[in-house]
Amino acid sequence: MLAALLYPIQKSVQDALDRVGYLFTFLWESILFIGQGRVNWRHTLSQTAAIGFDSAPMAIIICVISGSVLALQTAAKFAQTGADSYVGGLVALAVVREIGPIFTCLAVGARSGTAIAAEIANMKVTEQVDALSVMHVSPVRYLFVPRLIACIISLPLLTVIGSTISILSGMIVAKSVTNLHSSKYLESIWLNLKPYDIRVSLTKSVIFAVILATVCCSIGLLTKGGAREVGQSTTKAAVWTAVTILVTDFFLTWIFFGTSFER
Repeated sequence: MLAALLYPIQKSVQDALDRVGYLFTFLWESILFIGQGRVNWRHTLSQTAAIGFDSAPMAIIICVISGSVLALQTAAKFAQTGADSYVGGLVALAVVREIGPIFTCLAVGARSGTAIAAEIANMKVTEQVDALSVMHVSPVRYLFVPRLIACIISLPLLTVIGSTISILSGMIVAKSVTNLHSSKYLESIWLNLKPYDIRVSLTKSVIFAVILATVCCSIGLLTKGGAREVGQSTTKAAVWTAVTILVTDFFLTWIFFGTSFER
């Protein structure tokens, strides 16, 4: 009786571990193909344009709103205590360290990550992936590698653009709310934002790009069934990408900023 009750849980855990194993296997094979120079650069460039361009408006809008809200919440309170000269530094640190890389990657995951999972899942259920294998074309090399490289190229660029626009939008809001002069806002950024923070932001965006591409492509390649399963895979891609990125961000922040080492 107990075994019958525990069987569904055991099966779910086993399936989850199998999927994680496939995920790392696909990633390792992709690294090997990249190391060997076996990359379809034409396909990679088209994927880079699609992922970066299609996700840019959504990522920029989210970053602009986030920077504006952060400045709106802090500028008035800081002005009351005479600490308005710290508004720019606070906004810049929050945006560069966390808001920029996280929100940009979540926007790309919601827009392009789900599209990647849906496209590959549809190819899987219509046996197009099996046709590639029959023609001795590796599905990982043809489908996974271009999207992985495209994400690694696109996400850091979008993070830089989104973070910059977010900080500038915070400056406009701070000036509108408390009449904080732009020179004082920019000076605070100059004094508080360090090159280390920018390096960490770019490092996070690259790691998040690898996670996004790996999760979405793996879920697509492991899809079985028909149209219903394609929709389920798309939902799984959105959920697991967001959860994995947020959990990973916690540990990365702990590693980069939670220690006592000097930057």
